[in-house]
This record gives sequence, structure tokens and C-alpha cells, in this order.
Amino acid sequence: MVPEEKPDGPGTGEESARLQAAGSIRKSCDLLADSQDSHLQSRRTRIHQQINKELRMRTGAENLYSEGVTVPMIPLGLKETKQLDWATPLKELISGHFGEDGTSYEAEIRELEELRQQAVRTPSRSEAGLELLMAYYNQLCFLEARFVTPARSLGLLFHWYDSLTGVPAQQQALAFEKGSVLFNIGALHTQLGARQDRSCPRGTSRAVKAFQRAAGAFGLLRENFSHAPSPDMSPTSLSMLEQLMTAQAQECVFEGLSLQAPTDPYDCLAQLHLAQEAAQQVAAEYRLVHQTMAQPPVQDYVPFPWTTLVHVKAEYFRALAHYHAALALCDGPLVAEAELPAVEQVFLGLSASSAPRGPALPQEREESRKLGKAHLKQAILGQEEALRLHAVCRALRRVDLLQAVLAQALRRSLAKYSELDLEDDFFETTEAPDIQPKTHQRPKARAPSFSRVKVADIFHRLGPLSVFSAKNRWRLVGPIHVARGEGGFGFTLRGDSPVLIAAVVPGGQAAAAGLKEGDYIVSVNGQPCRWWKHAEVVAQLKGMGDEGVSLQVVTLLPSVEPPGLGARRPGLGALLRSQKECGRETPGPARASPRPLLGWSCKAKRGKTGRRLSPAPQP
Repeated sequence: MVPEEKPDGPGTGEESARLQAAGSIRKSCDLLADSQDSHLQSRRTRIHQQINKELRMRTGAENLYSEGVTVPMIPLGLKETKQLDWATPLKELISGHFGEDGTSYEAEIRELEELRQQAVRTPSRSEAGLELLMAYYNQLCFLEARFVTPARSLGLLFHWYDSLTGVPAQQQALAFEKGSVLFNIGALHTQLGARQDRSCPRGTSRAVKAFQRAAGAFGLLRENFSHAPSPDMSPTSLSMLEQLMTAQAQECVFEGLSLQAPTDPYDCLAQLHLAQEAAQQVAAEYRLVHQTMAQPPVQDYVPFPWTTLVHVKAEYFRALAHYHAALALCDGPLVAEAELPAVEQVFLGLSASSAPRGPALPQEREESRKLGKAHLKQAILGQEEALRLHAVCRALRRVDLLQAVLAQALRRSLAKYSELDLEDDFFETTEAPDIQPKTHQRPKARAPSFSRVKVADIFHRLGPLSVFSAKNRWRLVGPIHVARGEGGFGFTLRGDSPVLIAAVVPGGQAAAAGLKEGDYIVSVNGQPCRWWKHAEVVAQLKGMGDEGVSLQVVTLLPSVEPPGLGARRPGLGALLRSQKECGRETPGPARASPRPLLGWSCKAKRGKTGRRLSPAPQP
């Protein structure tokens, strides 16, 4: 059937025009609405991204928990930073102070930038990433020794974000860069420790060492830095982190002891040692950490899940101590008279050398079971409290492993209690004494071993640090032609890299040519010799004939000290010693004293600066 065609009338065109106009208006309105919605959506997206970033920083590396562990650890997130432009200030300093073409050091500057990018901008959460961080830290030690003085910085602005709050901080001090890198070294150790499989002795041993290294890094930072610009590097925060890592190392020690526990559950002394040496000691450590976290100003920026987890662990391990004590009293044989003094010392208030402040250790089986039930009661109460604290924190409720461990511990204690005689009412048991904390393996903080990461000074072409640094001033002299006389060249050489003219014979060839005592030889017949050893320079001079040799030397100039610092001209022995201490291959952070290691807010040592050298125009 063909549809009927309607004839075109005079109003048809007008109606079509009105419909098109209405459609255009609706379309423009829709476009405006879409534009506004798009703008709001874009703004909302940016806000959510910023919030998510800050939440990631506050909670740390929360996805690093390995599935095989019993109780999760607290890893620390790394500090984030912005990209730096090293080229401009370093080229200007090399050209202005060292008297060399700064553009010729573009390869070295690019190597430094790539090292920083790999170490702190895109770090690998592995041992390789840790070595990169330590290598970059060692390079910062070289940079500080060569380019930084108390009166002059590099002119760079270092930007870093707080690991706990995400708040940015910036400083021009190179010490801020070094401190932030050291913080990340400690934080990466916490992540490596949290990722270990602690279900085997090897994993627990590695975790202990990782948390010890983390505590050592934070302790080193706390001892050497003051007036930190970000909360995570303040002395109170670093002290808290040091305590936390020590407690987590102690927990790993307990787990290792549990793996090595005897298969006989009726070994009374073994169970008591587990209660005393491991569980109660761990609980004591975590109680100290929780007290620190609950005090201002730490409580203002420490994530609430951290504080809650530490509190949960304190209750959990305290309950675990009472559980092991209950096993010893309920299942183990009665304590022999010879072992009685040692066993009594396990319980707080009981001592073989003093009057007991608590109940005496029972010698009857029934009394021993009653005391065991009292410890089980304390264990159950502590485990219930741990579960209650866990339920309060929404972030911890998502950690299924923790809830499973706490629930399993409570079920185990309840099952053990149900095995005992039901003659005594639960609330009529004897009061259980506390367990005396004691450990035979207290993990100590271990500072990072920077010396094991060997690096070469990227800017070693500038010369040995003992002479060619921003702290010194010098004048390049030569080439100077020195003829060979009957007694030789008329000077005595000492030292290495660079070789020093220790003495000039009066009236000799060297004196006539203008060489002076204290000058450093930096070129022999056009060959750079700043890094040559004493024997190499001597061999080169002995090979010269009667025509003589062309030398280029560096003449030291008096230092220009800031007001109040003063200056002292060191003896030759001091200059030679400083040459040996500033070797090319290995920086000195591991051998230096802690105070000048980081150099934040450290007052300059007065009267010990030596001669300052810097290039000056030739006369």
C-alpha cells in the first residue's frame, strides 16, 4: 500500500523553518550544557586525582604485603620529587670558578641527570633500586665536596613531597636533597622487609636485616639533620619511624623463633621462653611506638591506620605471651625444683632473690592449671580487644590477613580453654601475673653501608677534590720551560694526584723558571697529569733530555673567607693527608664522621678550612 502524499500548503515551509530554529536552539543549549558538564567533570577528575595521590602517600606502599605472612607489616612510601635542571648552574660554576669550558661537561651533567631520574624519579622497588639510591647519594657527596661551600649553594631549588602528608617542601640546600634520598633509602628498606616471605627462616632473617637497615637510615637522618622543612623528616617523626622499624624487626625475630620452636608442645621452658623472649618483648616495643604515635605533633600527620595497627599488634602479642604461658602451665610437667628460680623470673614480680609481689609459682597440678586458665583469660581478653580495635578502622577491615590471624588466635584460645575442667568459673580464676619482657636477640639499628656501593666521581676530569673544588682558589701558571742542570731540575716532588712541588733549590733551574714550593704540577709537556701518581711524574721527568721539560702548575691563592670564619694555612703534611682522603673511586660517607656526613644546619668548623683555591687570571 502506497502512503498518501500530502500536498504542500502555504504553511508547510514556515512550519519547517520553525522546527529547524527550535532544533538549533536545543542543539546550542545541549552544547553549552555539555561544555559546562565537561568542565565540571574535568575539575572533579583533577580533584580526585590529587586526593588519590595524597591518600597513596599517607597509606604508604599498602599493596606490598605478601600473601604468605601472618601479620602485615607497615612499609613506608617513598618521597616524590620534581625534575631538576643541573645543566645551567653547573656549567656556570665550571666556567666561572674552575676556569674550564662548561659546555665540555655536558656528558657528565647528562649522566648525573639520568642517575637521578633512575634513582629517585622512577625507582625500582628492589635491591637494584636500593643500590641506585646509594650510588646517587654517594654522587651527592662528591658534588657537595666539589661545588658547595658554606657561603655558596648550587642555586638549585630542590622540590620534595612529604611521604606522610603529600605536602610539598623546597629548599636550595643540597643537604635537603641528600636527606630526602637517605629517607628514601630507609623507606625502600621497609618495603623490601614487608615483601619478604616470613613463613620460612630465610625470609624472617632477611626481613630483620631490612628493618634494621631502615631504622639505621632514619636514625642517621635524625642525628645529622635539624630544622627539616617537611614533617616526615622532623626529629620526632624520624624517632617514631626508628622505633617502628625496630619493633617490626623484633616481631620478625619472634616469628623466626616460632619457626624454630620444638615440636614437643609440652616443653614448659620452651613455651615460657617464647612468651618472655618473643611475644611480650614485641608487645612492649609496640606499646612504646603507640605512645609516640598518640602524642602531638606525630599524631597530627601519622595515618590513623598505622596508629591502629600498632595498637592492635601491642594487644595481640601481649595476648600471645599469655597464651604461651598458659600452654606451659596447663600442658607441661610440673617444674623441677632446680628449674624453679629460672621459671619464676619469667613472671613479673616473681624473683628468686626478692620477696614475690604476686602469686607464687604453683607446685600442684590443679593450682598450675588454674594459673594457666588465668593466663588464657588474659589471652582471650587481649585478642578480643585486638579484634575490636581492628573493626574500628575501616582501612584495616580491608586487610583480610590481619582479621584472619586475629580470629584464628581467638578461636585457638577459646578451644584451649574449653579443654580444661569446667569446675572453676571463668570469672573466678586466679589473677595472672604479667610476663617479664626479655630477649636474647635484640635487633639493633644498622646504618646503610654506603661503602659497598663503589662509584666514580662523575666530574673527576676537573681534578682531585683536595685541590679542585669550590672551597679553594688557585691560579694556573704556565707552560713553564725548565731546563735540566747538572743537579737535575732543582726541585723535590711529593704526594700523589696531583703531585706537589715540596721544595725548590735556591738558585736552581726550577727557581730560575719561577716555580715555587707548594705548586701542583698539572701538565707535563702538554699531557694532563692531575691524576698521576708520584712515580709516574718522576719517570716522565727522568726520561727528559737536556732540552728540559714544559710544565704547567697551579699556584695556590689565599682564601677569601666570609666574615667571622677565619683561615689558617695548613702545613704540607695536612695537604698530603687531605689528598689521600679524597680519592677518586670511593666517596667518604661511610668513613666520615656522622656530623659532616649530611651537613644540614651544621655550623662551619672555624679555623680548619685550610687554603682555599680558585682560578684567577694570570698576571
